[in-house]
Amino acid sequence: MRKFYLKTPMSIDAIRELEVGDVVYLSGRVYTVRDEAHKRILDILEEEEELPFDLNEAVIYHCGPIVLREEKRWRIISAGPTTSSRMNDLAPEIIEKYEIRAIIGKGDMGEKVREKLFQRGVYMAYTGGAALLAASKIKEVLNVYWEDLGMAEAVWKIKVQDFGPLIVTMDSHKKVFCRGG
Repeated sequence: MRKFYLKTPMSIDAIRELEVGDVVYLSGRVYTVRDEAHKRILDILEEEEELPFDLNEAVIYHCGPIVLREEKRWRIISAGPTTSSRMNDLAPEIIEKYEIRAIIGKGDMGEKVREKLFQRGVYMAYTGGAALLAASKIKEVLNVYWEDLGMAEAVWKIKVQDFGPLIVTMDSHKKVFCRGG
């Protein structure tokens, strides 16, 4: 097991160095994106419009945070991962269009996602039940988009520091952790 401390935006060389089983601690800009935000992104793509934020070469975190408004800023108080398999049918087109470098979530993702990550990105698992640890690694909310979707479904642009441990479960070489069965 190798350990990496990486910063966003991650270079393609850094992505290709990662292998299944590696442990990653991530610093930099990350976007929380859940089901409804994935659907809205796909609708915007279909309409050939621009997103209000830049997902090019981004890191997406499948998370519905609990956020507290404190005077003129937001503070995330809980940020555990959500089940990523729910995004299996939604994520592939987004990965391809925006060259997503990494997805962070809980559990497995499917074959279509693995195919789209080939040579361009990784999927990293974060432990469920560690929502307070995750929140402690979020240093700042940089912006929020689509608040009309609700707190959990809005897209939160966050700044993280040493966010992890994240375990690479799909690498850019099409390797994947063995599934039980």
